Amino acid sequence: MAAAGVSLPATAHAAVPCTETALVTAVNTTNAAGGGVITLTPGCTYTLTASHGDDGVHGSVGLPPISTTITMEGDSNSITRSGASTFRILQVDTTGDLTLKAVTISNGSAAGALPAGNGGGILNFGALTLTNSTVSGNTAAGTGGGVQSGGGAAAVTLTGSTLSGNTAVADGGGLYSFGTATLTSSFVNGGNQGARGGGLASVDGILTLTSTPVSGNSATGTAGGLFRLSGNVTVNTSPISANGPNNCVGSVPSVPGCTA
Repeated sequence: MAAAGVSLPATAHAAVPCTETALVTAVNTTNAAGGGVITLTPGCTYTLTASHGDDGVHGSVGLPPISTTITMEGDSNSITRSGASTFRILQVDTTGDLTLKAVTISNGSAAGALPAGNGGGILNFGALTLTNSTVSGNTAAGTGGGVQSGGGAAAVTLTGSTLSGNTAVADGGGLYSFGTATLTSSFVNGGNQGARGGGLASVDGILTLTSTPVSGNSATGTAGGLFRLSGNVTVNTSPISANGPNNCVGSVPSVPGCTA
């Protein structure tokens, strides 16, 4: 028995071996256990060659959909798609709560008719937290090239994280949110592209940017930086600049502090 006031060390979590099969098994096992921590092998790139989930509505997913509270503890890790099959990397269900730490999500591809074509990298209906993580090089046939988040009480939180090089045929190249989105000390840059809101699109949602520059993104239509349609947008020390063909033109109402 531990002496009063003495904390016992946290239980160690064995790292998931650096294979697709091991990571899929870890997600299934953790969901079945009601949630938990998945520790990734430091420096490992988990390469997914096939989908391992499909709810019959939103299209194929590389990893089994997250339905419980799961933290993926990374250390310079990547989870990426390879091969001819098209699928997004992650989906968080309405009952799910996923935290990614030091993980890069890349090369996801949401294809096909809507809504299967939304959320190229991550599709979130629950709670999604990215800490010191990156979503890059993902594509969507619909909205949300990097991340789409919305529906019910859906919320996405980025801290010290980056959205870069993601593409959506429709709105929100980096992020499309119709829920609550909070970005702090993060970056939305490096060539995200969408029809409106190359970097970000917030539709009837709540978006808060704090110390998060939005730059170097583009739109095939308008608002290369941030597109807003209704909802609430708060911009704190977060310059929206050098986006093409303009920064926020076409937003209704306008984005606070954003100039053409």
